[in-house]
Amino acid sequence: MSRVSITGAKRVLDDVIETTHDLNLLHVTDYDGAWEGFEPGDPIAGADAAAERLVTVRSLESILDLDDDPDGSGEHVDTDDLADRLERVRGAVNDCDDRRDDLRDERRELDERASAMAPLETLGIDLDLLSGYDSLETSVGEGDEQAVRDTLDAADDVDRYETFAEDGVVAVFAHPTSGSSDVLEDALVGAEFAAIEVPDAEKSPAAYLDDLDDRRAELDREIESVEAELDDLREKHGDFLLAAEEQLTIEVEKREIPLAFATTKNAFVAEGWLPTEQFVDLAEALEASVGEHCEVEELERAAYDSSGQVADREPTGPTEPGVGDPETAADGGNADSKQSSGLQPLDDENESDDRLEADGGEPSEARRSSPIERSESDGGTEARMADGEPPVVQKNPKGVRPFELLTKAVGRPSYAEFDPTIILFLTFPLMFGFMIGDVGYGLIYTGIGYWVYNGFDSDTYQRFGAVALAAGISTTVFGVLYGEIFGLHLVSTYLWEGVVGLSHAPIEKGLSPATSYWARTWFVVTALFGILHLNLAWIFEFIEEYTFHGFADALKETGSWLLALNGLWLFIFSRLFDGSKPDLLFEVFSSGDVAAFELGFTGFPAWVGIVGGVAFFAGLGLLAVGPTHELVEAHQVLAHVLSYLRIAAVLLAKAGMAFAVNLLVLGVYVTEGEYHFIYDPGHIPEEAELLGALGTGLIHGGPVSILLAVVVLLVGHLVVLLLGVTSAGIQSIRLEYFEFFSKFYEGSGAAYDPFGYARRFTTDE
Repeated sequence: MSRVSITGAKRVLDDVIETTHDLNLLHVTDYDGAWEGFEPGDPIAGADAAAERLVTVRSLESILDLDDDPDGSGEHVDTDDLADRLERVRGAVNDCDDRRDDLRDERRELDERASAMAPLETLGIDLDLLSGYDSLETSVGEGDEQAVRDTLDAADDVDRYETFAEDGVVAVFAHPTSGSSDVLEDALVGAEFAAIEVPDAEKSPAAYLDDLDDRRAELDREIESVEAELDDLREKHGDFLLAAEEQLTIEVEKREIPLAFATTKNAFVAEGWLPTEQFVDLAEALEASVGEHCEVEELERAAYDSSGQVADREPTGPTEPGVGDPETAADGGNADSKQSSGLQPLDDENESDDRLEADGGEPSEARRSSPIERSESDGGTEARMADGEPPVVQKNPKGVRPFELLTKAVGRPSYAEFDPTIILFLTFPLMFGFMIGDVGYGLIYTGIGYWVYNGFDSDTYQRFGAVALAAGISTTVFGVLYGEIFGLHLVSTYLWEGVVGLSHAPIEKGLSPATSYWARTWFVVTALFGILHLNLAWIFEFIEEYTFHGFADALKETGSWLLALNGLWLFIFSRLFDGSKPDLLFEVFSSGDVAAFELGFTGFPAWVGIVGGVAFFAGLGLLAVGPTHELVEAHQVLAHVLSYLRIAAVLLAKAGMAFAVNLLVLGVYVTEGEYHFIYDPGHIPEEAELLGALGTGLIHGGPVSILLAVVVLLVGHLVVLLLGVTSAGIQSIRLEYFEFFSKFYEGSGAAYDPFGYARRFTTDE
């Protein structure tokens, strides 16, 4: 990638914008206002009107529920006719939408009236009998009849009354005392009574509801008719609206891009990044468009590695005064020697006129390069328009790209950072699958991931589906290795023992007393995985520090952590002071019945522990002379490794939950310290001991017990399935983001987003 500067006269600004936009190459850098005499540019006239039309188009698309699948028509939208046609479409669509809203509002009102009529229908009194009396006051509501009567008995303004009640609905007819009026409502304020509005109608509640149903059916037909009109409008104008949105989006982009430029009264400067090999294309296109009225200069090159990260940055272009200066070139190389090729603002209007005349109508300031400070002391570094960081061009392999979703949840990698997506691709499914490790659950996760990946057009959903698919496949593979399907050892029985001829699956989870050494092994294995994971993180940070700051800074900033981490754990796994260390550290990789992997490792010699201790304290010493404030976090080399033990903990917890479900359903017997599920109660060995209070399990009981067993089986495994996503997924993400990313990753990069537009619905002819 190359950082380039485009400097020119304002009178060719429109042509420069058109040419640059058509090329769709330049990632424009926003001007931050740091240069004296320069201000951010103003939008080109018509930007507000185009933005308003774009809002209108998108609103119409929302009303018509348009998708963005192109039909390949590629119609050209005449911007002169666009406004008039858009206004006609807007009127027609909004008219239908307003009518539909009115009909829906009336439909909701009828629903509310029908709902309110239900108590009156229960009461069974014609509506005209519930109101309209001269000498009686009436009220209908939901409440307690006796409470209403007690209230009316105590009311001084009520002469006589009568109540009718049915299923909690009370109708009250009251005759006020002489000279009193409107007393019933006041009298019922303190009673347990909620009044209901009675419609003005001379019919029974049932007949009234029938009328409401008829009107609702009529409204439904009218709504369908209006929606059919909207469908016709979508069919007739959909392509136009999609093309108009694209055309207006392009127009708004072009008219608002000067906001990112540095400008004076007569000139502008634009900076940005583009692929180095296409710098010549930009320069030649602008020369063909505006000739010598603008200057394009390459300021810097950033070389990217295979992962899309910047591997090297170096300034380019002239560092000697006058070389490459457009003013020098225009004058045949006779420009005075300058220490900077800075573009200077015009002092006053007279100077502007003089320069225009002297330069044939071209302001001379527009023919100088951008204000780039170059000096011998800094090796030709530039004063940048903004932060100057190259945009990120991630180039992960196709299968790895979905995991960029997890990386971007923290932030896109900056030019100085290693892109950790490939590590996420390798470790996230590994941790997830290891913790669940079951063929049944894995196939379900795989199916869900495949459904999400293929069932949604959204790129985010597709990437999420691909991540879930990878996690499901990993879970299935580990399930085969564990020999389990839904917590049952059927894969081990029929595959590893029946076909392969092994005595058990290659690895086990370690729930049975006889195989508990596997559980101890997984705690050591996950700690070793944590050490490896953290080493990777600090190695990445060391490489970044070395690349940008040199070996000394890298050693103090990051080498200190590597020494402390590996020194501490060499000491822990050594025989130095081994009496105070857990035996499992030296058993799980040794030999014999307590070793899951017989590697003959019984601990490093004591002298290795001494070396480790020295390395640990050397790391702390480097922290003391380097980033001293980080000494308070020295516990990370122990605590963050131990944090990875959660992987083994979740593994055992999930296995235990699945085991508990199957125990309730099938029952379990124990022989020689090993658990066996009961598939046939008639084949339980005599010496076996039943596990649990239910004996042979619910499935082996009567009809009610079998039904309960089915419910426990389905609900229990559904809970394990869901908790597998939350626990294994969350714990994996936590380890990636907190323990791993925190060592080297900030995620402050910006994506390469060139100024331009890939047309789908229009042509630029």
